[in-house]
Amino acid sequence: QPVKKRGWPKGKKRKKILPNGPKAPVTGYVRFLNERREQIRTQHPDLPFPEITKMLGAEWSKLQLSEKQRYLDEAEREKQQYMKELREYQQSEAYKMCTEKIQEKKIKKEDVGTVGVNTLLNGHPHKAGECSDTFSTFDVPIFTEEFLDQNKAREAELRRLRKMNTEFEEQNAILQKHTESMNCAKEKLEQELVQEERQTLALQQQLQSVRQALTASFASLPIPG
Repeated sequence: QPVKKRGWPKGKKRKKILPNGPKAPVTGYVRFLNERREQIRTQHPDLPFPEITKMLGAEWSKLQLSEKQRYLDEAEREKQQYMKELREYQQSEAYKMCTEKIQEKKIKKEDVGTVGVNTLLNGHPHKAGECSDTFSTFDVPIFTEEFLDQNKAREAELRRLRKMNTEFEEQNAILQKHTESMNCAKEKLEQELVQEERQTLALQQQLQSVRQALTASFASLPIPG
């Protein structure tokens, strides 16, 4: 029988590999999407995600600036708060310790690569006493609990980022279509405006001709008295 893959033991907390930094802000449009998406899903449970995004993109483009302003203001406040928290976080001891650990792991990774190259070139691993002090005291953290936890957290974060990237690409494509549609409408309105200006000029010329004809006709009439 195949061995079942065991999950994380109940009641045991995972170690936090890195301290939590401030959460990155989102744009006003994304805030609008997040607020309305669940409402649309409730109203249309069978509607696929791209259609929901398309529907919300059309709804956003029809909103007046005064209606959009609430989302834009909230996004700006969140951005300013994020920048403030980020500056504070970069000055914290947790951030400094985090960067030091990352640098240490980078150095250890380079050392592991050096050991592997030496083993391949020599045809056998170094015996005890043949390694330098750096390699003799080096402990490769492979298959340790912290190493496995870090890999799992990194894979989960990559999946989340890929999903967000796909959503942003879909939203960007929809916004691009809206922009092209608005540009076409703008060109059409400009053409209609030019045509109306020409018609107005022609009517003014006709009116001037009529006025001149009437003036000439009345000039030839005798004045009574």
